[in-house]
Parts: sequence; structure tokens; C-alpha cells
Amino acid sequence: MNWETDRSLQLRMLVTLGLIAALPLAFTTTLAAALNRLVFQMLAEGGEPAPRISFDPVVVVGLTVLGVGLAAVAGGRAALSSTNARPVSADERPELHARVDRLAATVGMEPPEIAVIRSETPNALATGGIGTDPTVAVTTGLLDALEDDQLDAVLAHELAHLRNRDATVMSIAYLLPTLTYLVSKVTFAILRVIGRVTGSSSSRRNGKALLVVLATAVVTLTVSAVFWLASNLLFRLLSQYREHAADRGAAAITGQPLALADALATIDEEMQALPDRDLRELDGGAEALYISSIDAPMFTGEDGFIGTLASQELFPASHPPTTERIDRLQELAGELER
Repeated sequence: MNWETDRSLQLRMLVTLGLIAALPLAFTTTLAAALNRLVFQMLAEGGEPAPRISFDPVVVVGLTVLGVGLAAVAGGRAALSSTNARPVSADERPELHARVDRLAATVGMEPPEIAVIRSETPNALATGGIGTDPTVAVTTGLLDALEDDQLDAVLAHELAHLRNRDATVMSIAYLLPTLTYLVSKVTFAILRVIGRVTGSSSSRRNGKALLVVLATAVVTLTVSAVFWLASNLLFRLLSQYREHAADRGAAAITGQPLALADALATIDEEMQALPDRDLRELDGGAEALYISSIDAPMFTGEDGFIGTLASQELFPASHPPTTERIDRLQELAGELER
């Protein structure tokens, strides 16, 4: 099975990068328009024009470019740091390095750096970025759980991510929900201070200022929630597709789709037996980068049922169902036998 460039994945990544550039500007423009039309009209008195708020588009675009640059340069390192991955040399892990070198040579890639995460949770991830060495990280639990051909298949899956260059795009794509959240939070904080200053002039104005602040809070949270939901949806759909693309890439590299299918089944079975505490410790915000979804609730503790609903029902999963991935790999195996 020969390696084929996934044009559909490339198109999706280009669309995502385009939305990264457009969404912050669209968000701030929508927020300003909503506040000016729905809230600040209440501050107009005696025929005077209502105050208006606006965000300088040049500043918004500049901050977006800066954020994209930081994510592209530091995103990979941040993901590895969040998982406590430790780089290992060929002297420390000669067999692991030999496997990766052999698989990389199959598709003419430079071997990436290798890192190991001390965790019983069987999983793996690949990271990269501008000015950052591509790295494949595996957990000690993965090395213990898989047979030789299964481990080769997982490593090939991670190499496929690097070959597709989607690891860097995923680091940048995470800016979509993050920037939306941060901008809305800062905006609300500034408006709350303005409300306090406005409300200090008289008792009559105090009640009006409080109403303005409450209305501002509702509008800000509503607009930010819409954009946050949309950006999170986009991020997770891209994450799902890139996993299918890397599965196909692993099959092309090893020529053994069923080895990856067996590895995914083993990983899924092992992870279901682990306590949620172990899964959350491995997450560190890098869930979408792993070969298999951690499937730990986004919100825990006091959030209870609502948190579980928000994390597992409101959004699509960051990974396709394991059964679906196995079915596709079995279809690939059938095509190779013909």
C-alpha cells in the first residue's frame, strides 16, 4: 500500500487556518455590535447619543497573528510539557529508537525525537512546530501493553501525523476556542470596571448602571458562548478527521492495517480498566493529540451531571469511535488482500 497525500485533510487544515484568522475579528465585531445595539442605548440621556464601543481591527488582527506565531513555535513544547514527557536517547531506549528509525526510513522521513511519559495509561502522541523538533512520545503503559507489530503500527500512526503536518495545525487550531474565551473574559472584566465607575455618581444612576452591567454580562457571555461552541466544534471535527488520515497513513507505512486495529482494541480495553484519576493526570490539555481518546469529562467535581453532559454530549468526541476506526482498518486489510 503506497503513501498518498490526503488532499481532503490538507483542505480541512487550510480552512481551519483561514477561520483562525477570521474568527477573532468576527467575534469582536459581533460583540461590539451587540453591545452597542442592545446595551449602551440604555445609557443615552436627554437626547444625547449613546456611548459606543469598538475594537480596533488592526489590533485584533495583530494579536491573532502573534497568537498564531506563539502557538506554531511553542505549541509542541507546551503539549509535551503538559504531559511530563521526557526525551530519551538511543542509549536509553535503543529498541524504541530503532523501531522509529526503521519506520521513518520507509517513507523517507527524518526520524523524530523520542520521548517517554511515565504513565500506566497506554497512549501516544506526536508534536511539531516551527523551530521545534518533531517528537513522538509514548507512555510506559503503551510499551508494556502492546506486541511488537502493534507497537510498530502505533508509532507509524504518529509518524503519519508528522508527515501530514497536522500536529502543528492542531496546536494552532486550539487558538480558536482559546482566543474566544480569553477575549470575552477580558472584555467582560473591562466593562465591569466601567460599570462600577458609572454607578458611583448617584443612587438613581446606580440602579441603571447595575442594569447595564448585567445586560452587558448577558450579551458578552451569549456572544462568546456561540463563538466558543462553533470553534470547539470545528476543532474537534478536524481532530476526528486527522485520526482517520493517520490510521490510513499507518497502514501505508507498515502494510498491516490489522496490526493497528489490534493495537487500538488493546489500548481501548486497557484504558477502560483504568481509574478516571489516571486518565485526567495524562490529559494536561493535550487530549486531542493522543492516538486514543482519554474520554475523561471536561468538567468534574461540583459540575456533576451537567459537567459530564457538557463534555461528552454537547461536543463531538475528539476522536472517532474505536469501533469505527477498526472497521475502516479491516476494510483496508481486505483491499490489500485482493
